Amino acid sequence: MSETRDSNGALLAEGDNVSLIKDLKVKGSSVVLKRGTMVRGIHLTYDPEEIEGRTDNVKGLVLKTCFLKKA
Repeated sequence: MSETRDSNGALLAEGDNVSLIKDLKVKGSSVVLKRGTMVRGIHLTYDPEEIEGRTDNVKGLVLKTCFLKKA
């Protein structure tokens, strides 16, 4: 499995906390995740450009690493 890195090139690991660097609309929902929203306890996927996580409002998110920075 290749390395998963955030938008700044920092290495991400299982269980890290990350924050969003821009507002994102959640597909299939009217929720908009604002810039700076914390995603706690991420899970790495087989795709190094995606992680799984959850926020206070939304569970089971799949996010692109290009929109994240390590907290």
